[in-house]
Amino acid sequence: MAKVAFIGLGVMGFPMAGHLVKKGGHEVTVYNRTAAKAKEWADKFGGKTAATPKQAAEGQDFVMCCVGNDNDLRSVTIGPDGAFAGMTKGATFVDHTTASAEVARELDAAATKSGFKFIDAPVSGGQAGAENGVLTVMCGGTQDAFAGAEPVIAAYARMCKLLGPAGSGQLTKMVNQICIAGLVQGLAEGIHFAKKSGLDVPAVIDTISKGAAQSWQMENRYKAMNEGKYDFGFAVEWMRKDLSICISEARRNGAHLPVTALVDQFYSEVEKLGGKRWDTCSLLARLEK
Repeated sequence: MAKVAFIGLGVMGFPMAGHLVKKGGHEVTVYNRTAAKAKEWADKFGGKTAATPKQAAEGQDFVMCCVGNDNDLRSVTIGPDGAFAGMTKGATFVDHTTASAEVARELDAAATKSGFKFIDAPVSGGQAGAENGVLTVMCGGTQDAFAGAEPVIAAYARMCKLLGPAGSGQLTKMVNQICIAGLVQGLAEGIHFAKKSGLDVPAVIDTISKGAAQSWQMENRYKAMNEGKYDFGFAVEWMRKDLSICISEARRNGAHLPVTALVDQFYSEVEKLGGKRWDTCSLLARLEK
């Protein structure tokens, strides 16, 4: 059992922090910008709440974080009330936010200077993966920091791997989102084509999902796409945030992402249809408008 804090109780953080109590058996303190959400979590799982990120981090072995973007991350880590001001020397800060590699390296340097460890550890698996405790966690940091944190992360992960130094977890998450973008667009076009051809879509998917076209997106999203039910899952506006990170990093490292940039534009069209909070599989909606 470890003393753990969790900062950020959104659709991902709320169940992740819960697994630290239920599956990990850890003593957990939470902080959320909206205090009522922290109280709701504590009432459900029996942990403690803190008034600031700094208070949440004080005396903890591990501090986990899952917020929205680079600016949100800086707001809960840096400054007099930030978590870094409360970190114990030798403790470990694990950031599950999908953010830039740049901010990961920045925070790693600040952590090292202050005598504690930092891991950038974005996740994949969505809300369902968080709720079921089966997330994929992509980590960047030192081997020493990872070895200590991995048993704690295991409370909500089915796959957790160290990919390299600070920033490597975020870069790997970018690869993940780049791959997903093209897959979902391909699936949307395939279903659109099948409908226009008068084919039985479920029968088609049942057949081709046993071959080379099979993917997680096909298995888990084709029904929603075929039925036009998008009001769940990983929101389009979140995916656009992630793709903007990928495109910005590509400008820095010289990678060419023509399909990713195009799919990002397609998502902008979905947003104009009112789909900011629709699941990413709603790419089909723009083909059927």
